[in-house]
Amino acid sequence: MIATPDRTPLPREFFDRPVLDVAPDLLGRLLVRTTPDGPIALRLTEVEAYDGPNDPGSHAYRGRTARNDVMFGPPGHVYVYFTYGMWHCMNLVCGPEGTARAVLLRAGEIVEGADLARKRRLSARNDKELAKGPARLATALGVDRALDGTDACTTEETPLRMLAGTPVPPDQVRSGPRTGVAGDGGVHPWRYWVANDPTVSPYRAHVPRRRSS
Repeated sequence: MIATPDRTPLPREFFDRPVLDVAPDLLGRLLVRTTPDGPIALRLTEVEAYDGPNDPGSHAYRGRTARNDVMFGPPGHVYVYFTYGMWHCMNLVCGPEGTARAVLLRAGEIVEGADLARKRRLSARNDKELAKGPARLATALGVDRALDGTDACTTEETPLRMLAGTPVPPDQVRSGPRTGVAGDGGVHPWRYWVANDPTVSPYRAHVPRRRSS
């Protein structure tokens, strides 16, 4: 019998920890996106940790900018960035304020509101693909830069909230290199996922983008 997920909001203290502790502990937690058409709930199955100034793969490695400003703020807030001129990706800030650590939400299972997610993800061949990858996840939930800075661990009703859900047992957590990260940052095994879960995205090594002639 599958236990009913705990819908208690995660406290700020959950995120006010080292990023390598927070990231695997997010697996199995519930992310709830409240929309005018109804809620969408997602069970996290894949994440990646980014360690701020200690991590060449992090947006905050070279310091604070207008783009990454939220990463330097209080833990438990949402950092949304726009990439490749077409996609949004969603992160959760963690660690003490000012340290710029964050966890990228890479994939998950839509457990509520799949009909709403399908309308945003018309190219998905099945429900397992609705949030299979960070850009797909953000698209399925309707997340864009307008939600950058949202407090995800408040008890109040907000557009995005993290709930306790059902944590994944340690023996079901796997880790390996982060997807598409180049250089020195590519060697860290800071991608975490639920073993054998069909919603987890495939690993892809970094491939340099070719400049048009």
